[in-house]
Amino acid sequence: QVQLVESGGGLVQPGGSLRLSCAASGSILSINAMTWYRQAPGKQRELVAGITSGGSTNYADSVKGRFTISRDNAKNAVYLQMNSLKPEDTAVYYCNADLIIKLSYRRNTYWGQGTQVTVSS
Repeated sequence: QVQLVESGGGLVQPGGSLRLSCAASGSILSINAMTWYRQAPGKQRELVAGITSGGSTNYADSVKGRFTISRDNAKNAVYLQMNSLKPEDTAVYYCNADLIIKLSYRRNTYWGQGTQVTVSS
């Protein structure tokens, strides 16, 4: 009923930039927080950046000043602009949405399928 689809990952050289997108679709009444997580091989999934419906943001210390999260409420979309990328940013990036389902008014959390970001020369 609800899908989150990420795009924009790829291979980039250190110091380069990428912009990730995530669009939510389906029986959505409203979306609260939207968050980007990442998981590197052999490591636990970690929060990268989050944004509320009102536009308040938070970032992991490791990405502050380099990454910017934004959202388009009309499109049910969230974006992650990643600049000055480092090899340690290599991971699968996942989109997460905390939302309210139409008709049932139930609140659920959904995940996207992930998009690979590789930073390497």
